[in-house]
Amino acid sequence: MHAWPASEVPALTGQGRDLRIHDTATGGLVTLDPGPVARIYVCGITPYDATHMGHAATYNAFDLVQRVWLDTKRQVHYVQNVTDVDDPLLERAVRDGIDWVGLAEKETALFREDMTALRMLPPKQYIGAVEAIPGIVPLVERLRDVGAAYELEGDVYFSVESDPNFGQVSHLDAAAMRLLSAERGGDPDRAGKKNPLDPMLWMAAREGEPSWDGGSLGRGRPGWHIECVAIALEYLGMGFDVQGGGSDLVFPHHEMGASHAQALTGEFPMAKAYVHAGMVALDGEKMSKSKGNLVFVSALRRDGVDPAAIRLALLAHHYRDNWEWTDQVLADAVARLGRWRAAVSRPDGPSADALVEELREALTNDLDAPAALAAVDRWAVLQAEQGGTDEGAPGVVSRAVDALLGVAL
Repeated sequence: MHAWPASEVPALTGQGRDLRIHDTATGGLVTLDPGPVARIYVCGITPYDATHMGHAATYNAFDLVQRVWLDTKRQVHYVQNVTDVDDPLLERAVRDGIDWVGLAEKETALFREDMTALRMLPPKQYIGAVEAIPGIVPLVERLRDVGAAYELEGDVYFSVESDPNFGQVSHLDAAAMRLLSAERGGDPDRAGKKNPLDPMLWMAAREGEPSWDGGSLGRGRPGWHIECVAIALEYLGMGFDVQGGGSDLVFPHHEMGASHAQALTGEFPMAKAYVHAGMVALDGEKMSKSKGNLVFVSALRRDGVDPAAIRLALLAHHYRDNWEWTDQVLADAVARLGRWRAAVSRPDGPSADALVEELREALTNDLDAPAALAAVDRWAVLQAEQGGTDEGAPGVVSRAVDALLGVAL
């Protein structure tokens, strides 16, 4: 599966700084010090309704992570999956009377278009669950063979008790885990499981549903968590720098994925930091496909909204915050974009050297994008009220805003 084209990232003078970011597993800020190649895995979409503002906010956060690393002159190895076969996708296809493969392809193509428009840097590997199945099957077989998995009526489940570090990502108690498991795709009440929290690794073929050859597992399809584990281990290996996604993935997805990988390799942890973006609401409720309260990037673009304004609307909120999308949020972003573009359109202006360092300081401090926007606002006000004599300043600002915030002025 192919990703989307990369926009050019301007190189800035000076040196970027190492990123300090909130790690869910430890509950505090950690300073990341990757090697020459920083490794990041971000969980992708289930392509049956893309791309809403919740998606966009999440991928914007991890785009900033990449840009901070690039500013330190590192390379970035970014991997993202697409869950192109799963219950919600199949259910939507049945509801709408369309082919599930066609639905997945259409929504994935739309997602690519939106990511391109928003200038999100693409992953090096963009892997669908279906194409990952040949690599998933041997992992499930290994887990079964070492006693970390078991069969139940043809399905294969992972035993959470096989990983002594289970629970070290979310730090939730058993009751909270069971509740979230039931809400987020698990089946804690299924009879015969060793532990109600045990997640499915391989679902035996069901009548009327797609299935694939699973070798000794029989025909079926993979569970949700093992999909990401197989892709991450193949392309990044254990101990990569950042596992990312929305905060709704902390449990069960990231917790279970970590345990799968740790049981497979005997190593801990799967990732050096678990980083999670907040949720975006509309009319007081979290945007979700099940509720249908979605604002789509593609719809805004069709209405003539500049993608740079959409990106500024996302950047106005700290990535870990839960916030609400409103018409005023977008209007503020459109106005800000206009002020910034007017400021950099002049032939000279106030010195921007200090601004570049302010941007770096803000973003390396747990991706504080609102502080970065405020710094550019101050420069734009100074430009409007006083001007300046530095002929290179507008260009410096344009390049810095592009390189570090992904906004083209």
